[in-house]
Amino acid sequence: MPGGRAPEYLAMDQSVVDFVSKFSHAGKPITTICHSQLILAATNIVKGCKCTAYPTVGPVLIAAGAHWVEPESLSHCITDGNLVTGVAYPGHPEFIQSFVKALGSSITGSEKRILFLCGDYMEDYEVYVPFQSLQALGCHVDAVCPKKKSGDTCPTAIHDFEGDQTYNEKPGHDFTLTADFEGLDASSYDALVIPGGRAPEYLALDGKVIALVKDFMEAKKPVASICHGQQILAAAGVLKGKKCTAYPAVKLDMVLAGATWLEPDPIDRCFTDGNLVTGAAWPGHPEFIFQLMALLGIKVTF
Repeated sequence: MPGGRAPEYLAMDQSVVDFVSKFSHAGKPITTICHSQLILAATNIVKGCKCTAYPTVGPVLIAAGAHWVEPESLSHCITDGNLVTGVAYPGHPEFIQSFVKALGSSITGSEKRILFLCGDYMEDYEVYVPFQSLQALGCHVDAVCPKKKSGDTCPTAIHDFEGDQTYNEKPGHDFTLTADFEGLDASSYDALVIPGGRAPEYLALDGKVIALVKDFMEAKKPVASICHGQQILAAAGVLKGKKCTAYPAVKLDMVLAGATWLEPDPIDRCFTDGNLVTGAAWPGHPEFIFQLMALLGIKVTF
């Protein structure tokens, strides 16, 4: 159950309470994060259970008889039996990993090192979702940005599709980098991921960025690029003869770079050609991540 404002009123809906109670009585895994633990309190299934949540939800859980675990950080997660509770979205990697484990799965091939090429106003979902998903799979994931160091942040933008002739743009979350760009040893990473958004427009003009991309492509390591990220691939001259897609507005860049254009219809389509995975936009994340997993040899088995 996701958090946010919705759990405040969903917890007052008897049909929701009854629905969640059925999962509990059946002993099936239940995962809740942030404010959605309010629904657990309403169902009376947290009594005696260890759980955490966004700090302001603590008093309600204590009143419901839960064994409250004060969150050490916004990434904190707790598993108690079939119940997985998390504090907030920074904890998604552990939260997802705990849920997958609760479903009885095993993950193999995750001993991989993945590098994300970031920049200011990259697309929020297109960096956060793959980054946290690969962390959840057990990979070591780093994010770098030219002229920035580990611990610095990049602002992001949210590109949405709401019926206009093109996407609109809203402010996103700040994204914290995990490694320095200068002195980076590309040979120590197994794959490169390039998010879309505004950043690729200017990253494509950076010679060091171009050299980095060429290193991965020449070594035939997996490279996964989505949306406008392919502008960097085009600038690097690595698309000639490659079958690929991108956000439709980037088609000209692809064709002029010698790529064979694959129409992203619907917008969630993704394609793999050799070591290259390309996607059109964030609605394609499930397929985008799955195709990168295939190249890396990562498997989730139930």
